[in-house]
Amino acid sequence: MPWAVGSLRLGRAWVAAPDPAALRARWAALTSAEEREQERLFRPSRARTPAAGAAALPGRRSPATARFADAPGPCPEPVRVLREPFDEQWLLPDQRLIDLARPELWRVLDEHQLFSVETPELLVTAHLPVGRLGRIRPLHRRPGGGEPNLAPGLLPLLGERYGCRVAPEDVLCWILAAGRPGPRGYEVPLTADPGRWRAGLELGHRILTVQLRGGPAGEPPRLPGGRRPYVRSAVPAWPEGLVYDPQSETLGLGAGTISPVPAGAWAYEAPGGTRVLEAWFAARAAHRDPEAEGLEAIGPAAWPQAWTSELLALVTTLALLADLAPERAEFTPGPLLPAAALGAAGVLPPPRWSRRPASVLDHHEEGPGGQFALL
Repeated sequence: MPWAVGSLRLGRAWVAAPDPAALRARWAALTSAEEREQERLFRPSRARTPAAGAAALPGRRSPATARFADAPGPCPEPVRVLREPFDEQWLLPDQRLIDLARPELWRVLDEHQLFSVETPELLVTAHLPVGRLGRIRPLHRRPGGGEPNLAPGLLPLLGERYGCRVAPEDVLCWILAAGRPGPRGYEVPLTADPGRWRAGLELGHRILTVQLRGGPAGEPPRLPGGRRPYVRSAVPAWPEGLVYDPQSETLGLGAGTISPVPAGAWAYEAPGGTRVLEAWFAARAAHRDPEAEGLEAIGPAAWPQAWTSELLALVTTLALLADLAPERAEFTPGPLLPAAALGAAGVLPPPRWSRRPASVLDHHEEGPGGQFALL
């Protein structure tokens, strides 16, 4: 996957939140503030201030491109993003608020796109990854899924070697099954054995389905009967903490309880050693921190029902990934396809143009102040 993009840098934490209503409330508070208070709430950086203009993000309707201090416009509709590993939150899609928004990723964001994120273990998401997650590799170079972000010639070569049609998503599934972090980055061995290829695809597809939580058109994966988590005691208006009882496999949110929560889900860690469930809860309690200031202190007054549903889905995702971890750890690609074969076929090294974003010449984009951007 030659084309890789660095992480988005928000520059200010308040533009993303677990609750879309909180983002609308923050926008209202910011736009109604007096000039000096607005600048304080905005939290200016070298890249973005209320007096700076920016182009509209590709694909956004009714974009506001005037300087924020002059004409903020209506609140943009929050969009779903991946904020931290396995933590789907919401973002205000206005480039005037974001230090480094990576417009090239917004241009290829659609229902066909998948993004792989290079953490120590590869993450795949249908949502735009934001924040310091790692380098991002889109599966497709253009909207519509018409041009894969793969080394030119790779798909025909693999199809000939394995005796079957190989799709871009197949390569991504193989990467999930066989790829491993290495000294030169995320390393992906290619097998010379068609049988190992089929086994890797089957495993990788199961991992992908779990990571995508079923995807836009698929059914969310579920744990077997008897292992599915349910709310046993209602979550209070605001739970003060998150605790886990390994004996009863119960997750406590204040007086509320969810069970069964498998030990593998509770123990599942993000890069850096933080438990995913604890980080997920902390992100939702952040606005209630006594040290929270400005717009970051604006959040829901009571625990939204949607968060409980999200938590149940997250427990399921982590439990299923924990179940798959031993099988993935034991998977081996078998005899390898030598690099010389890829070089002889012209697949490696990939051409320079494949490492850059595709040209966009089929539609207009609005630049700062309303002029057209030429791309």
